[in-house]
Amino acid sequence: MKIVFVYWGYENAGSMLDLRGYARAAKAMGHEVAIYGPPNAGFALDYSLDLSGADAVVFVFEWTTQLQFGDRLDWVRLIESVPCSRRIVIDCDGAYNDSIDFRGDYNHKSDELSRKWVEVCDSLSDKICQPTLRPKRANVKPFLFHIYDPTWETPLDFTNKEFSMVYVGHTKFRWQGMSQVLKAIEPVREKVGRVALFGEGWDHPLEWTEWNEIKADYYVDREYLRAHRFETPGAVPFPQVTATMNKGVFNPVIYRPLFEHLDFVTCRTFETPAAGTIPLFLLDPRYVAEIYGEQALDLMLGGSDRSAKVLDVLSDPGRYADIVAGIRAEFARKHSPQARLRRLIEIIEE
Repeated sequence: MKIVFVYWGYENAGSMLDLRGYARAAKAMGHEVAIYGPPNAGFALDYSLDLSGADAVVFVFEWTTQLQFGDRLDWVRLIESVPCSRRIVIDCDGAYNDSIDFRGDYNHKSDELSRKWVEVCDSLSDKICQPTLRPKRANVKPFLFHIYDPTWETPLDFTNKEFSMVYVGHTKFRWQGMSQVLKAIEPVREKVGRVALFGEGWDHPLEWTEWNEIKADYYVDREYLRAHRFETPGAVPFPQVTATMNKGVFNPVIYRPLFEHLDFVTCRTFETPAAGTIPLFLLDPRYVAEIYGEQALDLMLGGSDRSAKVLDVLSDPGRYADIVAGIRAEFARKHSPQARLRRLIEIIEE
């Protein structure tokens, strides 16, 4: 089977590692995966405008709902290449929902924009998927999409970590969660080593994030970061994500509020346990138990004394590493690239 993904690629954000995993799994299983667009060696993926022989087209909507690199006939080519029943929309941003506003985060600016986007998706496919086990709409299929790739795994060795804490990710709607993590470190700052936030926007705002209509979405208190010596080295290319996470004893796992509300999984859901670090979850305990297993509840950054939890992880990471090893084994079985691709093919064939 030849599967063509339609996805706007980024060098330092998004699901590029996931697509690499799908491509490798497809090759091993006798299938073919291509990404629609002109060849781009920098992404190390099979980008192609050739739709001949395509058995399915998968639209992965994340960050943007536009096409990349193409012209105004791209939509026509993609829609005509396979029947509607062989086209799938994967909504990674929760946009295929009624208008939602949750703790200052939102999926659409208005009900009208929500209706229009739902109409667009329905015109593309009658198979709409979201990376959650609990979709809000009855016609949406649960499909977690993001993968756990065992090839990402690095040893759980904590002898020479450069940082006590590392976070890799952008700033959109992240300050609410990140500030809680940093507030837990603040009272014990002198007992905690270097802390680094890698990603666009932590060190300085990007020009386009200063537009009035979205400026609040990317809010970061940079004076607070500097005052407490929280480092902001900038973004890293997507092939270096897990290696960068591996530089920290622990990595907080935080989501934007909308994704918490929708019970979504993200790239970071699966990348963090694979890195040689301890994931600390600032998420709903029900969600953590459901996705990571009951044993992962000991990795919650919750309770009445978050500062004590931070110090305990830093003083005895080996004890927590045993929990991470168990998560890895379960994830390798349930969420591998091969398992995801098999499920995607099942949805295509339904």
